[in-house]
Amino acid sequence: MSATELIEKIRPWPTEDKRQLVEQICEEFGDELGCVDPDLTLAQAAELDRRLAEFEKNPRDGIPWEQVQAEVKKRFGWK
Repeated sequence: MSATELIEKIRPWPTEDKRQLVEQICEEFGDELGCVDPDLTLAQAAELDRRLAEFEKNPRDGIPWEQVQAEVKKRFGWK
């Protein structure tokens, strides 16, 4: 089945079903297809890509999530 045929097949689906399909495709093939969050600007997506590449280059330079979480709670008084 071609992409055009597939689109025609799902065209009558409810909007929510189409959204779920797109999300599933991005989850399944996101790395391969370069899917990004549609709410991100291109600059934000580029910054995340830059940070990920930097982390992958030097993973020991990263800060553990638990430490980040503790610092945020301390700084903002969250419990």
